[in-house]
Amino acid sequence: MMKNLVLSLALAFNIAPLALCFAPTAVSSSRMALKAAESEVSFGELDGSDVRVGIIKTRWNEEHVGNLVEGCKKALKECGVKDENVFETSVPGSYELPLAARFLALSGTVDAIVTAGVLIKGETLHFEYISESVASGLMSVGLNTQTPIVYGVLNCLNEDQVKARSSGDSNHGYDWGKTAVEMALLRNEALNIKEMKKAKMGSMGFDKAEAVEKKKAAGFF
Repeated sequence: MMKNLVLSLALAFNIAPLALCFAPTAVSSSRMALKAAESEVSFGELDGSDVRVGIIKTRWNEEHVGNLVEGCKKALKECGVKDENVFETSVPGSYELPLAARFLALSGTVDAIVTAGVLIKGETLHFEYISESVASGLMSVGLNTQTPIVYGVLNCLNEDQVKARSSGDSNHGYDWGKTAVEMALLRNEALNIKEMKKAKMGSMGFDKAEAVEKKKAAGFF
């Protein structure tokens, strides 16, 4: 209301510059869509050589999801995540992602999980219900299991929006892979995971065996 009042006064008193400040500007929808599809997140150097990542993908909208997963794997490889440390499985649809993520998180075999899915709005409220439930469920899994869960579900109004976000340089899966590594490193550092693993190995006698080996080697000189 205030903006309209100022605009009316500016026009009434012929204050053109002021009127132009509040005049609506035309922005092409294609330019806005492109900006929304592009990544605005920057990542530094990430060492994922000791990181284990789980990828849970949906078979619903399989082609687009497959492209997102490929983008994710590309990022993991760039971060040095070993192939044997990448676990991949699939579920029917996005609604099944939270429970599957919880199962994997509780197994203790991964440091972070990427969930990949695609939801496209249809004629009913199904899209809204599923989108909200999946987002809330995945957040809950992450908080309850202390395992980073990357929300890799595209919620789009049409297939063109999906393609713009799952291909080429705008493949969001790439960012999800980088995010998984960064959050895994953060988790492991915050919870002292690496030291705990060393302590566990030591309690099983592995460090003692290593000490004996070194002592024997030293005795030959």
